[in-house]
Amino acid sequence: MSCDVFVSGVGMIPFTKPGAHAPYPQMAAQATRHALSDAGIGYELVQQAYVGYVYGDSTAGQCALYEVGMTGIPVVNVNNNCSTGSTALFLARQAVASGAVDCVLALGFEHMSPGALGAVFQDRPTPFDRFDEATNALVDVDLPLALRYFGGAGLAHMKEFGTRVETFAKIRAKASRHAVHNPLALFRTVVTEEEVMQAPMIWPSVMTRLMACPPTCGAAAAIVCSEAFVRRHGLNRDVRIRAQAMTTDRPITFEARDMREVVGFSMARAAAQQVYEAAGIGPQDIDVVEMHDCFAHNELISYEALGFCPVGGAEKFVVDGDNTYGGQVVTNPSGGLLSKGHPLGATGLAQCYELTHQLRGTADKRQVEGARLALQHNLGLGGACVVTLYERA
Repeated sequence: MSCDVFVSGVGMIPFTKPGAHAPYPQMAAQATRHALSDAGIGYELVQQAYVGYVYGDSTAGQCALYEVGMTGIPVVNVNNNCSTGSTALFLARQAVASGAVDCVLALGFEHMSPGALGAVFQDRPTPFDRFDEATNALVDVDLPLALRYFGGAGLAHMKEFGTRVETFAKIRAKASRHAVHNPLALFRTVVTEEEVMQAPMIWPSVMTRLMACPPTCGAAAAIVCSEAFVRRHGLNRDVRIRAQAMTTDRPITFEARDMREVVGFSMARAAAQQVYEAAGIGPQDIDVVEMHDCFAHNELISYEALGFCPVGGAEKFVVDGDNTYGGQVVTNPSGGLLSKGHPLGATGLAQCYELTHQLRGTADKRQVEGARLALQHNLGLGGACVVTLYERA
């Protein structure tokens, strides 16, 4: 980065089940107004906007922002699967860091449909053809694609290291204990490990229904600014983006014959290593992390990808309580995707919202005491992974 970039404002609306929400332009506009209010500026000071969503028509970003103002600024629509929101943030940060602009909006929203994810267009190849080909050679089960991908990755860990299905239940139970303190989360009821195990089994001995995140609708936004802009307008400069990296797939995704690689293990590890090296720190320095737990299985393998424990050590990491308050690093204090919900385009910016409040010390009962370094991990198959390091400035 050529200059410091600060997160001066964040906004988010409560996540809901499909059908229990306002139309997407209103959701997105509300989150944007919250971020502007939090920053203490008007929309007329925003110079560019990067707007992320997955399920929507082209230029839906403009449609959403016209609810806030029509100032003629560049509006770039972003679609990068589950990492869409953090990709919008990556582009916004990059624009400010380059010196091209001083104040940029990153916005993400999603209006999802009930049920499992699937292809929208049936008359052409999908971006997942190669992923399906690799998965078909490794996983022999008839389930929706996301369940096969991430359940298969969890099963690979179970087979190699003897990881128990109950460990995934512990992760889901932990998420619920964190989400109970998050008023914006979809599910705020505490569930025990036993209740997770007693939920309907969607993949025998591998996954119950509660180990998967639900389809969700919502929106979140962030205002990112240069240091000169922050000082000139007297804005909040508590949170700085210290390092950020975005990676995509390499041949190992399809050649390793390992479902953990199919779902982006090496992609995530490479992004994290780039961030650690750029910041001159290690995973042991991180106080709090918002991690892409679309399934409990992905949270477990991501502990290893991000370096919080050695490969094969994730079950011990969970059993020892190193993923929660009082442990090594507080993971998903928001409740994560498993409890907070996962509106694809909004997820990365909802993670930014949580970590910004953690570093400001304004996370209420979710607060990680003394948090100074926060890591964000947002992964989309197809594929892209964005890892962002925030620092209390």
